[in-house]
Amino acid sequence: MFDSVFSHPDFVVINKHPNVSVHKDDGDTMLLQHVALELGIERLYLVHRLDKMTSGLLILAKHQQAASELSGLFAKRKVEKYYVAIGSKKPKKKQGLIRGDMQRSRRSSWKLVNSCENPAVTQFLSAAAQPGERLFICKPHTGKTHQIRVALNSIGSSIVGDSIYSPSSQADRGYLHAFALRFDYQEQPIELVCDPRQYHGLGEKWTAPQVSQTLDAWQTPWQLDWPKL
Repeated sequence: MFDSVFSHPDFVVINKHPNVSVHKDDGDTMLLQHVALELGIERLYLVHRLDKMTSGLLILAKHQQAASELSGLFAKRKVEKYYVAIGSKKPKKKQGLIRGDMQRSRRSSWKLVNSCENPAVTQFLSAAAQPGERLFICKPHTGKTHQIRVALNSIGSSIVGDSIYSPSSQADRGYLHAFALRFDYQEQPIELVCDPRQYHGLGEKWTAPQVSQTLDAWQTPWQLDWPKL
């Protein structure tokens, strides 16, 4: 269900496994209760969310004050977030900026539209992966529902194994992973990277030679040459 990645007096950071829900309203085991029990912590507070499909770094506060402070950092966009994903096709462009409003589409899906009243903003870089696929690293500057999944779908490379945006794709999971976080907490710099190759059960495709080689080069994602905003 999770791996422990980092512990601070005020919060813990875990690697959430794919297909584990952070919500309590769909009949799944409550992740927060499970983590608190495993780590011997009385109570944990959710600071931000990951989709059920998405694995990777998730911050859980140990008390209400920390939860409020950390939530404020996310709300003020003072937390740098980096995701890696494997797309199902060669994209229309290899790197760039994806910007646009998101609208509800069919069933549980969203779509990107041309207007920019309250846009989702995502920078991305990509590299070769296994034949017919593409490896992405994405830096979202907003926190919209399904933002990266919709962004990559909009450039013609929906995520491998994503049952909503790539229903014909067959894989052992939906290949989206919260790869790195960087922020300052009470004047202390925090830099965390969760390499999906280093944990069991996060998917076979991360270990493919071309993918693995690029992940080696992306270990400090804040130093990459990102497209201009």
